[in-house]
Amino acid sequence: MEEYRRPDGSSRPVDVTQTFGHDSDLSFVPFGSELGEAELEAIEALPTGAALLIVRSGPTAGARYLLDTDVTTVGRHPEADIFFDDVTVSRRHAEITRSGHDFELVDQRSLNGTYVNGERVDRAALVNGAEVRVGKFRLNFFVSPADLEQAANA
Repeated sequence: MEEYRRPDGSSRPVDVTQTFGHDSDLSFVPFGSELGEAELEAIEALPTGAALLIVRSGPTAGARYLLDTDVTTVGRHPEADIFFDDVTVSRRHAEITRSGHDFELVDQRSLNGTYVNGERVDRAALVNGAEVRVGKFRLNFFVSPADLEQAANA
């Protein structure tokens, strides 16, 4: 605790603790209309059963991560499948699991939490276009267009 000095000379303790991922900066902003040609082509080229995470803001904005395994780890640990080197990300922050054509985000008891469409979640199904937030990184999730078409026809 630090002390705050009032104009009259008296003082009182002041909490100066910083928190990362505070609710005030977690507003949901859809990004779908801002995709560039390269991103649209990458999404269009996704094989069935695969998905893509595109980093929309944060130190690695523009990076793309192919989700084509049953478990993808996300974190600050160097061996994470999706490695985010930032103190706002826990070493083992989250996992993305795949079951058939369905993907789910599972928080791994991270310090700053994991968010889907602006809501803090322990576990959440990922749908096409969903916004995922891990620390200061904001990403969009996209499934294979072939899987979208198949789901629409089912």
